[in-house]
Amino acid sequence: MGKRERRRGVAAGGARTRQFVRLLPALMIAAGVVFDLNTPPEVSAIPLFAAAPLIAAPFFSLASTIRTAVAAILTVLAIRLYDDTISDVAPVTELFTLVTVSVLALVINGVVRRSNEQLASARVIAETAMRAVLPTPDDRIGGLLVAARYEAAQADEFVGGDLFAVADTPHGVRLVVGDVRGKGLAAVEAVAVVIGAFREAAEQELSLEGVAQRLERALAREGTRRGGLDSMEGFVTAVLAEIPAGSGRLRIVNRGHPEPILLHADGALEVLAPTVPALPIGMGLGAWPDRSDEWELPAGATLLAFTDGLSEARDADGVFYDPAARLRGRIFPGPEELLSALTDDVRLHTKGRAVDDMALLAVGRPARGQPERRTTVKIVGRGDG
Repeated sequence: MGKRERRRGVAAGGARTRQFVRLLPALMIAAGVVFDLNTPPEVSAIPLFAAAPLIAAPFFSLASTIRTAVAAILTVLAIRLYDDTISDVAPVTELFTLVTVSVLALVINGVVRRSNEQLASARVIAETAMRAVLPTPDDRIGGLLVAARYEAAQADEFVGGDLFAVADTPHGVRLVVGDVRGKGLAAVEAVAVVIGAFREAAEQELSLEGVAQRLERALAREGTRRGGLDSMEGFVTAVLAEIPAGSGRLRIVNRGHPEPILLHADGALEVLAPTVPALPIGMGLGAWPDRSDEWELPAGATLLAFTDGLSEARDADGVFYDPAARLRGRIFPGPEELLSALTDDVRLHTKGRAVDDMALLAVGRPARGQPERRTTVKIVGRGDG
């Protein structure tokens, strides 16, 4: 079965589930009628009728919940009129119980609707803030080819702590890919702190190690501003990279982040592991002795940096996605095609059931013969955990 057929199967399964939920209250009422008419009078079907508005309350609109409750009450009345027991004590008690449950269902519906409205409002605010802080990058920066993706674990969410940014600076193209602990508005605020510090440091610091230390100090100031924020609550794993203008060199500082991958034009692949492992930024352990590692970045090669939403994506058997193994030997026309193939492959691996957001950034050095265009100084990015 191909990828397209698999996706159609997942979508069809979700549509069937939603249709079943929509029909469930009516099915409960119908089951109550059948049960009541085929059992002795002392056996009550009222739990089935009462279940109908309770099921509708969290999933349906207020009007639909009211219609469901009225339908259940009228059905019970019709049955009692049919068997001429409307004046008995037991049917009156049943109707009173059903009315009480229906009122409770309306209260539940109101609570759920208000909660959904508040959640939607918070999500819109956070999403707007995220897009403002982290705009989509250009496809050419400093003569390099650039592509970036943010893949939310849930289709309707774009609020997390994963981040990336690229800067064309006097020191060359500098970039950061990071993962802030947490989600929601707090994560957006932390992303803003990291990106703001990176924007300034990328222009001013002479070394990549200096950029990392500026990010460290920025998170420390943020912790102080919040009045003693626990350092373990505010750390950021990050990879910082630098590609000097006109150079085939690549420098990287890795602060506790998944190791980037360098894909060569012939399909060969390198995992860029740091010489000395380092703790994440913001761990509050004082000045970390950062040390950058250096690699060759030949023409046609592409640097791929990502957050742990990619490397920790699991299939149904709990097997982690291994980007190096999946990409080794493959050749892509450019960074954009690389990220498209990668995101499709991850969805296939997880069957569309990813549990963590992932940010992807690919920066390629054009192959010989491809035109290069140096842009004006610009900082861009986009944002998990």
